[in-house]
Amino acid sequence: MNIDGNMNSGEVGVENISELKGLLLAAGLGTRLRPITNKLPKCLVELGGKPLLGHWIDKLSEAGCKQALINTHYLHGQVERFVSRYKTDVEITLVYEPTLHGTAGTLIENLDFCKNATVLLIHADNAMEEPLTTLLEAHTRRSPGCVMTMLTFDTESPRNSGIVEVDNMSRVIAFYEKMKESHGHKANCAVYAFENEMFDHLKGFEKSPKDFSTEVIPTLLGKIQTVHTTGAFIDIGTPSALEKARDRWGG
Repeated sequence: MNIDGNMNSGEVGVENISELKGLLLAAGLGTRLRPITNKLPKCLVELGGKPLLGHWIDKLSEAGCKQALINTHYLHGQVERFVSRYKTDVEITLVYEPTLHGTAGTLIENLDFCKNATVLLIHADNAMEEPLTTLLEAHTRRSPGCVMTMLTFDTESPRNSGIVEVDNMSRVIAFYEKMKESHGHKANCAVYAFENEMFDHLKGFEKSPKDFSTEVIPTLLGKIQTVHTTGAFIDIGTPSALEKARDRWGG
């Protein structure tokens, strides 16, 4: 984080990444953030004078990503106008979903866009200090057999997070999505990197999955590499969480 409060990070070289594409999930209703989201999509809530979506587009650019797909639904016209005016070297494709496909469904619907590239799948309604190159560098060094790399963080609200348990190689061996029972504080950032081998796994489902966290991750235990961030990470899900983020990054 710069002293001006923005979440920009310096460029870090990432080896062995031939082509990089981003898929930013930005279509959610943001119901927990009402009344703020009554007239504003969650991905356009501002931190440090810039909408969350702008921060993520910048992070993709800094990581060397030249193409990104953003799904839209709720108040999609606002997102489309923002993207059309935002200055970036990332070529952005917008995909409107009349009916929400779900986090896994959106990925499956856009497999053609993701082909032949390292893909970054990101929930674009969170605030993160860590550069994406941390995830990408870990992804290039992932353990044999791992089809995906996940960024994790220490959460203060484990009941509202997806909690992961890892082995001594930092591979996910158990996953607990928003459970009342305590399973620790190492949480899923919902920021992932994977190759096209992930698509072979998705095609193996008898019924096409909709939710990435609850339907896909539990089928990949032992095959997900993790890397942990000690930087700030905040799920902008409630007014109190947004206030906390603005205390750190500015309004």
